[in-house]
Amino acid sequence: MQLVKTTRDTLLRPLQIVSGIVERRHTMPILANILIRKDGESVSFLSTDTEVQITTHANIGSGDDITGTTVAARKLLDILRALPESGDVTMTLANKRLAVQSGKSRFALQTLAAEEFPTVSVADTYNATVTLPQKTLKHLFNMVHFAMAQQDIRYYLNGLLLVLDGNKVIAVATDGHRLAFCQVEAEQEFTRQEVIIPRKTIIELQRLLEESDETVQLDIAASQVKLTFADIELVSKLVEGKFPDYTRVIPKGYKNDFTISRDELLRSLQRAAIMTSDKFKGVRCIITPGSMKISSTNADQEEAVEELEIDYGGDQIDIGFNVTYLLDVLNNLKCDQVNIALGDSNSSALISIPDNGDFKYVVMPMRI
Repeated sequence: MQLVKTTRDTLLRPLQIVSGIVERRHTMPILANILIRKDGESVSFLSTDTEVQITTHANIGSGDDITGTTVAARKLLDILRALPESGDVTMTLANKRLAVQSGKSRFALQTLAAEEFPTVSVADTYNATVTLPQKTLKHLFNMVHFAMAQQDIRYYLNGLLLVLDGNKVIAVATDGHRLAFCQVEAEQEFTRQEVIIPRKTIIELQRLLEESDETVQLDIAASQVKLTFADIELVSKLVEGKFPDYTRVIPKGYKNDFTISRDELLRSLQRAAIMTSDKFKGVRCIITPGSMKISSTNADQEEAVEELEIDYGGDQIDIGFNVTYLLDVLNNLKCDQVNIALGDSNSSALISIPDNGDFKYVVMPMRI
């Protein structure tokens, strides 16, 4: 039975969309497969790791039959990528094998029954629905994603806190050493609610969301979130747990602050980072009226010193930071200037964008 007849690129796109979450090693071998369902011309492609599920559709079906199968995602993707860009591709299902043919190339792949594929059940009702341009949601995630924890024992930090509050959509991420906050305005009004979206889902969404004005619909249920955009539907379980109160972490009323060129500070920190040791990524910052001195040393008694002129008339502050945390935020921002506010040597620093209250980045000091 012929499932699909189309061009290589038309078939490659939906497969690339769904294959991002497929992992090679699984306790359930069928999870290395993707589910292909055909109903006449409409063909759906679905992948899941039981936590996240992605579905996309394409009108590339051949014939009026209704059928389905599952096949190894990576193998099928590798085959299509290796085929010539021009020319048609046909996929035919017979005797529990999927035949892929293009020109004089032919491949036969093992399949597993569609009925055995463990799809994620989609929630019946949702507590809230948010509609935003894709580029706005992508921007929101991009501004904070780097501060998410990785494999932290405090599992609720291994994700991103999404808050609906009034007409604000807020994203917060922290690993306990730094915290990133960003907010955007929506056209809707919401009663306040908070959910934690897993790290893997956020990284996948950054790959799938485009810099376009086309909308994405975000539906939030008690234990699940569903995003629908273009011809993609992504369903993800939420992380259970209580996220730290970010409003208490973000400092207010610091008197010592200055504005500095983002690029100039970034380059100075990159140079100073060369002399830090792999385990101890500390840089020392001495801020005095008119000057910021950045220095680093390592176990071999080597050192780097950078001096920057700043428009500053506050207290002298001698403070240490993990340079990676500073580089992460400076690399991620696209603005020309950043504002740095400090309390004292033992207080966290607040990095923000001048005249913009929508982004804040808090980084804890370290002993040097």
